Order: sequence, then structure tokens, then C-alpha cells
Amino acid sequence: MAKQVKTIGVLTSGGDAPGMNAAIRAVVRTAISKGMKVKGIMRGYAGLLQEEIVDMSSTDVSNIIFRGGTILYTARCMEFVTPEGQQQGAEICRKHGIDGIVVIGGDGSFRGAGKLASLGVNTIGVPGTIDLDIACTDYTIGFDTAVNTAMEAIDKVRDTSTSHERCSIIEVMGRNAGYIALWCGIANGAEDILLPERYDGNEQALIDRIIENRKRGKKHNIIINAEGIGHSTSMARRIEAATGIETRATILGHMQRGGTPTCKDRVYASIMGARAAELLCEGKSNRLVAYKHGEFVDFDIQEALQMKKDISEEQFEIAKMLAR
Repeated sequence: MAKQVKTIGVLTSGGDAPGMNAAIRAVVRTAISKGMKVKGIMRGYAGLLQEEIVDMSSTDVSNIIFRGGTILYTARCMEFVTPEGQQQGAEICRKHGIDGIVVIGGDGSFRGAGKLASLGVNTIGVPGTIDLDIACTDYTIGFDTAVNTAMEAIDKVRDTSTSHERCSIIEVMGRNAGYIALWCGIANGAEDILLPERYDGNEQALIDRIIENRKRGKKHNIIINAEGIGHSTSMARRIEAATGIETRATILGHMQRGGTPTCKDRVYASIMGARAAELLCEGKSNRLVAYKHGEFVDFDIQEALQMKKDISEEQFEIAKMLAR
């Protein structure tokens, strides 16, 4: 028989992502509508271990859907990686009467969620990361806002790059995943896109293309460089020395995490948050909410973590073709 859940907790963990507040709001209001109590856990697993736990009502999540970041704050917690920390977390949940938890975060957060589930706390994960690197889902909360923020910034850099007839290397976030770089490369019409999944480190080939583009009459060159490759500033110096073309590096950084969430991030996050609360109400545990092939579904957390993900070869080839 499914375990009856009367009180749930909700936390955000790892890197923040635009749309997390929409998910929190949906979790709280869906759970309350189904007769459950909700407790907010501040600062992720670190806050759980410190017992930073507050009661939440529907009014507590008013006027947050349009705000970036997370009202529950977030942190990384190495202590929770240990069996002792995980056991302590489960005991604190029981102490506060928390039967289930919604964990909004990335793959590291879901490993912790799986451990809590194995210790008897019903746990549901919701993918919140701008990196789009969760293998079981085609969408993660925050990616749409982050990629639009980066796209708009790159458009502005292109303007000045064109004016000065220079080469610009623009570094975007994504950890070891190249999805933001790939999407921006296509959307911004970049001449080159350097992805961790595809870049072979052949900088000379990159230099040769820049020189060839200049011979063909191109007055500027945009290179989108993924965070997983990095070293944009030193790369810019080497390219300028090799080509004689003024080259500048722009690292967009954490601006990509902030800002007002797009409509897609608000709507999809709301649906995912609501679904997470519904799964807990049904007595489910160790599940990860996902968006796959146009539908909202859920997977076993361990099964989801074992899945592998790669960028679309078709999209990558199209990006190269359009850059010619």
C-alpha cells in the first residue's frame, strides 16, 4: 500500500535557474489543494541539515512566479554526499513530520534525493538547471531563459565586433554540456561553435577558418565557446597573434542564471512542480519528473541518472552548414 503523505517539504539545490520560483509556487499550491501541509527547506540540503525549515502557505508564494532565482535560496552541501549526512537528513525529516520532499535541482541533487528515498522519505525530483544536461528529459527549468539571455547579449557583442572588424570569442555557461553554446551558435549566426562534446582541440583549424573567412570578405568573426572548454581569454590572445586580427574574449558568466523567466520556463516549471506534488499525494517516491517527446512523464531516479545524453548531431551539422 502506498505511504500516505500528509506533510511535504520543498527545496532547491545546486545552481539556481530562472523558473525555480514558478515550480516552488506550483508545489505549494498543488499540495495544499490536495490537503497536504507544506514546509519550505531553506538553502537546499545544507539548510535541511541545519533544520532551516519553515511552514508555507499559498500566500507565501504570491508574486514570485516572475522572479528569477529561488526564494528558498540554494547551496551546495558536501556533507550530504556522505552516508552520515544522508541519514541525518532523513532523521530531521521525520523529526519535523515531513513524509515527502520535492527536490528541484540537477543531477547531483537527484543523487541526494535517491538516497533520501532509500531511507524512507518519499522523494520526487524536478529538473532545474540551465545546462539542459539531465538525460531523461528534453527540457530543464531555466534553460529557455538562460539561452535567450545569452542570445541577446551575443547580439550586442556582435554589433561592436562588426564595428571594429574584429574576432569575438564569447563564452557561455553550461558546465560540461554544450547545449547553450549550440543553440546560441545557431540563433546568433556564429562562424564557429566550440562544444565539449565535439571540439577536438585543433586550434589551428579554427585559426585557418578565421583567415579564410577574412579572405572571403567577412569583416568580423563570432566564436561561441562553451564553459566546458573555457580559456577564452588566452585563446583570444593566441588567435590574434596567429592571424593579426584584433580578437577579444567576452565571458557572459552568471548573468545567464538571472533575470525574469520566459513564458516557457514559467509554464513548464509550473506543470512540473504540480506533477511532483501530485506524485507525492499518490504515495510515489524515487521519481523524477521529466518532459519527453512532448509529454510530462516521470522516471525512476536511479534509472534516470544512468541515462546518457549527447547533443543532436543533426543540429550540430546544421550549425556548421549555416556558418559557411
